[in-house]
Amino acid sequence: MSAEKTPPAAMRLDKWLWAARFFKTRSLATQAIDHGRVKLNGDRVKPARDVKSGDRLELHVGDFDWVITVRALAMQRGPAPVAQLLYEEDPASHARRQQQVSERKLGASPAAAIKGRPTKRDRRQIHRFTGE
Repeated sequence: MSAEKTPPAAMRLDKWLWAARFFKTRSLATQAIDHGRVKLNGDRVKPARDVKSGDRLELHVGDFDWVITVRALAMQRGPAPVAQLLYEEDPASHARRQQQVSERKLGASPAAAIKGRPTKRDRRQIHRFTGE
């Protein structure tokens, strides 16, 4: 007797965020939801809130803001290409994220902001300048 597993009609928000690979663990997804970094259809919610296909999520993950629409639900966490099929990103959100990425590439490295010990690159430039 083979029982095909069909995706559920709704599932917990924290579990969906984990399955869609926005967070490495469900605990991190739960913390983000509790801190108000995730909004479901414009409202702050709890981690156990059910999410279903067609819902709109606003996420703040790291330095990036995402506006996505849930397209499908997953029974388990899968590979990244499969996880990307679970949602559709808003075009304006995608453009804004790409702009942030390009600005980040053009900006100074994080090590440049830290005063003190030189980085490996800085050390090489010092040696080149001093002739060592």
